[in-house]
Amino acid sequence: MGTSVLSLRIDGELLERLRQHAAKRGMSVQDYVVRTLIRDDFDERLQAAAAETEKFYGAA
Repeated sequence: MGTSVLSLRIDGELLERLRQHAAKRGMSVQDYVVRTLIRDDFDERLQAAAAETEKFYGAA
């Protein structure tokens, strides 16, 4: 899997909050944002898979 570049324009207040959250975890802002997006994507896919499983087996 290759990588691509995504450029964002965000206000200074949001960037500062992102810096603070990233610093608490010892991460760069870029790594923090990417990890957050990956986690959110996983959560969405997990919820969709759970809904499909419930449809297949019926609601418990």
